[in-house]
Amino acid sequence: MLDKYFKITQRGSTVAREVRGGFVTFFTMAYIVALNPLIIGLAKDADGKFLGGGDAPNLAMVAAATALIAGVLTILMGVVGNYPLALATGLGLNTFVAVGIASKMSWADAMGLVVLEGLIITVLVLTGFRTAVFRAVPAQLKIAVSVGIGLFIALIGLVDAGFVRRTGSGPVPVTLGDNGTLVGWPIIIFALGLFLMITLMVKKVKGALLIGIAVATVAAIAVESAFKIGPNFIAPDKVNPKGWGLNVPSVPSDIIATPDFGLLGHFSLFGSFSRISAVAAILIVFTLLLSDFFDTVGTVTAIGHESGLIDSQGNIPNNDRILLVDSLAAVAGGAGSISSNTSYIESASGVGEGARTGLASVVTGVLFLLTTFLAPLVAVIPYEAATPALVIVGFLMMTQIKGIDWADYGIAIPAFLTIILMPFTYNISVGIGAGFVSHVVIRMVQGRRKEVHPLLILVSVLFMVYFLSSPINTWVG
Repeated sequence: MLDKYFKITQRGSTVAREVRGGFVTFFTMAYIVALNPLIIGLAKDADGKFLGGGDAPNLAMVAAATALIAGVLTILMGVVGNYPLALATGLGLNTFVAVGIASKMSWADAMGLVVLEGLIITVLVLTGFRTAVFRAVPAQLKIAVSVGIGLFIALIGLVDAGFVRRTGSGPVPVTLGDNGTLVGWPIIIFALGLFLMITLMVKKVKGALLIGIAVATVAAIAVESAFKIGPNFIAPDKVNPKGWGLNVPSVPSDIIATPDFGLLGHFSLFGSFSRISAVAAILIVFTLLLSDFFDTVGTVTAIGHESGLIDSQGNIPNNDRILLVDSLAAVAGGAGSISSNTSYIESASGVGEGARTGLASVVTGVLFLLTTFLAPLVAVIPYEAATPALVIVGFLMMTQIKGIDWADYGIAIPAFLTIILMPFTYNISVGIGAGFVSHVVIRMVQGRRKEVHPLLILVSVLFMVYFLSSPINTWVG
């Protein structure tokens, strides 16, 4: 019955591969349970209050809600969408909510705008508009999106591991390690995990990524126990370049912690309109919507290519259901007061492990739900042990670049802009927008307007508004 419902055999997978894939996806994105509280839990709203309405941060409450919403939605994606895709609080979006929205109103008002954006995007799915836009994009541009995301997540892995870092000054924005030098045990753990995964993949060992994460985590715990390295971030003006990126690996003193779900339901749908102008509120919703809309299009496309579930026209099975669950995720994220939830490209790590169905998502979702009680165990895994999987998956997604016709400038230049701007701007939507706009412009110049779908022209105009939203917002006051 399990095989029939999830079409496991039909998609060339097994239950064991799905379970392994679900575990790997969880381990590569479990960091969000610890990171989201640090982004939105430490920020004050316009009234000087922290998330939850208190005068002091409550990071445990934010972590519990983050894990709960991620777990429920990821299971929903598996059961309804039957797709190996996990969801959680969107990075980038949560920063925008904390810095760009909550700073102008209360947290409840800010989360109300997130809910409003989610409701609008859900309507777009139910009316078929979101699916129509998805199908209006040329297949080769979809490949470019997938390749660009591959480079993007590889960069995420390298940055989170500390292999690539900001220079802090000078004309070069990033450099190797600490001022051009690789230092510290955490980098060695990262290298150990990366080369172990490569070796196991070359040897075609099942569970290569999962084994790599587990071995690197054990090694990290041993190293921290022996050398007492500590975290990378100590204070705003004090950094330990040899420290661990996020979690300091150690055997936890407690395994089970009682979760507090007090954040759920703390939102005001239209409260923001009494704090800022209606035009400003609409622009905020539009920015959230456009970013959420196309981040998901890119992620779903990339997972489809990597898993082999996408057809020759770039279409994906159960596309309507997948997009519907993702849209509801934005609503749930706002209602849960932990920012908009969205599809995670780290799901590609599970696909790289062999996941092809929604069963993998169910496994990932269950692990997230367990995390609400087992948060101390998640804190054991450092960035440096999990991020090698992202680099490996980035390579796997890069191999699709051969499907782009580089002799056709109407495809090649937009594809190039899409691919490079995702990692260079650290934003999936920017790469997609640049690709769409340049494709439309070039086809117009070539006199091949009829080859461009009208919806793609409409979306390109919207992207121009998106790119110019800051001066527009300044102009309207």
